[in-house]
Amino acid sequence: MAPYISHTGVHDHGFNTISTYGNLLRLMIEGKIPENPWERNYYELALKLSGAVQAARWTKTTDGGFICSFNGPHSLFVDTIRTIRILMVSHLLGHVLKGEGDIDISLLERSILHARSTAGYSVYYGNGRDAYDVRGRTAHESIFNTYDGNYRCPNAQQGFSGYTTWMRGLAWAMCGFAEQLELIENLSEGSLSSFGGKKNIENFMLEAAEATCDFYIDHTPLDGIPYWDSGAPELYKQEKWQEKKADPFNPNEPVDSSAAAIGAQGLLRLGHYLEQKDGELSKRYWQAGLTVMNALLDEPYLGSDPGHHGILLHTIYHEPKGWDNKPDKKLAAHGESSMWGDYHMREAALYLSRIAKNEKYYTFFGCLDPAMIK
Repeated sequence: MAPYISHTGVHDHGFNTISTYGNLLRLMIEGKIPENPWERNYYELALKLSGAVQAARWTKTTDGGFICSFNGPHSLFVDTIRTIRILMVSHLLGHVLKGEGDIDISLLERSILHARSTAGYSVYYGNGRDAYDVRGRTAHESIFNTYDGNYRCPNAQQGFSGYTTWMRGLAWAMCGFAEQLELIENLSEGSLSSFGGKKNIENFMLEAAEATCDFYIDHTPLDGIPYWDSGAPELYKQEKWQEKKADPFNPNEPVDSSAAAIGAQGLLRLGHYLEQKDGELSKRYWQAGLTVMNALLDEPYLGSDPGHHGILLHTIYHEPKGWDNKPDKKLAAHGESSMWGDYHMREAALYLSRIAKNEKYYTFFGCLDPAMIK
């Protein structure tokens, strides 16, 4: 992981660094691994530097800016809503990005600007942006003119098209906005007043979280396991697919259980966040998240073959490029696991386990001393 910390060419520091050094620091804070001052300093330094390196990958727009994807400065990925976790943690550890002329660039400001860009361009709200503007759908990639900073169009890399919803991209947005709401709720008004104010930030994040979670609920089968894209071209052949459980062994389109593992956490976290704000809406999202987890924690999704290294089966990497496992050429890709699928399956299980055991609530910022979160 050490070379990754200074990797300037990617948009996913918030996935990988929080998931490794962040969890190590959390485990040390919780007393689950031995205290070691040298290691603690190393973990903190890794988190600080990773946040700054990620924030430096910046594209300015007419109304703010965003952390650009590995496709280049024109490209905003919906996935990257989850990478701003590392900017937030780095900021709360007291770090800044130093720019030309020794200026201090706020990591908190860049994280909020990126979230605004994602909510404003990657997520749709049924307001007539284009002919396919359905509330809650997401575009995997949003394209910008790097000369003048203007938005140009939606696009897709791993989805079917820019006008359909790649379901794992949707799940990243669901989880990303929900977990950011959990942190914003714990920050002071004073720390956010320069960036639009706490209420304003909570409002746009909550609108995006609810819209994406609603789309997921409305565009998945009964068990909450989605097919890989809402507009997958052969999905119409799966007769009444929304009225029954997903079928990973069908001949038409693959399911993506990794999207379900990520999306479940978004549903659960949003339900928990709303518990004291809107009880009925809270139950809707919480129950939907439990429904997804109930399916994932059983066959055919939970791996039971001791000869297979994966935990979560039937995940999809890149359907348009044909990179996924097809053990039977007559069927859609199925049967394989992935790093992000297994990780998020375990994380969602840990999240629920802690709640069931009345243990400390699990967050990405659990790697910080509570006194730092202000």
